[in-house]
Amino acid sequence: MSNHCQVLGKVPTFGRTVSHSGRRTSRRFVPNVQRRRYWVPSLGRHVRLRVSTDGIKTIDRRGIDVVVAELRARGEKV
Repeated sequence: MSNHCQVLGKVPTFGRTVSHSGRRTSRRFVPNVQRRRYWVPSLGRHVRLRVSTDGIKTIDRRGIDVVVAELRARGEKV
């Protein structure tokens, strides 16, 4: 899946753009997903993750060790 945050699970959502005249057209709301490399002391190696900007803030708050442990508990390959 292309725009999928590994930490928070954010995926693209769909909605409508409404013009001034009231015309509605479909659009996509895409999360700001970036590839980041983190050093994980508990594993002793770097880990590359696809995370949204909110996911980056979550890692900063909670710590990379906690987040990686949760990803591994979910069965996601890290």
